[in-house]
Amino acid sequence: MIEPVLADLWPQYGLTISTPRLELRLPREEDLAALARLAGNGVHRADERPFLTPWTDGSPEDRARFVLQEHWSQLGSWSVAAWRLGLGVFRRGQPLGMVTLRARDFLVVREVTTGAWLGIEHQGKGYGTEARVGLLTLAFDHLDARAALTEVFRDNYASQGVSRKLGYENDGISVDARGGEAVVSDRLRLTREKWTQEKRIAARVDGLPACRPIFGLGARTSTH
Repeated sequence: MIEPVLADLWPQYGLTISTPRLELRLPREEDLAALARLAGNGVHRADERPFLTPWTDGSPEDRARFVLQEHWSQLGSWSVAAWRLGLGVFRRGQPLGMVTLRARDFLVVREVTTGAWLGIEHQGKGYGTEARVGLLTLAFDHLDARAALTEVFRDNYASQGVSRKLGYENDGISVDARGGEAVVSDRLRLTREKWTQEKRIAARVDGLPACRPIFGLGARTSTH
């Protein structure tokens, strides 16, 4: 069990999002090691490249260390003006992957961006969609976001499917270098209005009141 003083100083450790099958929370040290090993074992097939992050480059240890560095960087660089909330995805205590909710100048623009990866053995079971709903519940119903954004390669069919299923709509394109080629991503947007119209699984957010100051938000008595 985490020492209470740590959650007092870094309240993200007390934030938990629960969906019917999953728990999303900031990983502890032992969780982080397991998540890093999971990523090291692969997040997609070797003949694919669905992300800008080169997940098949280097050794399993290189990929595992990348997960550690990213997580520590997110924690260490947190500010109200630019934050990244990286949460482990767990099912019955077993780590499945990680999801990230990030924003820049959120208090002004009220927009967030989501990202995710799952261990390859946990894909195709609906966990990605369920975890995204958990993140979006936090963003829209508790942080008062106006829109959620994502950028997806056109050949990343799994992520495209999750986004379309949840009501994201086209918002233009972006072009990135993927290795030695230029690739087009669909820029997708989910508005608050669309979110409130869609039917979806239930998600519960616990521990947010203590976190509101680190998001730059004041106290509130309602979730809407």
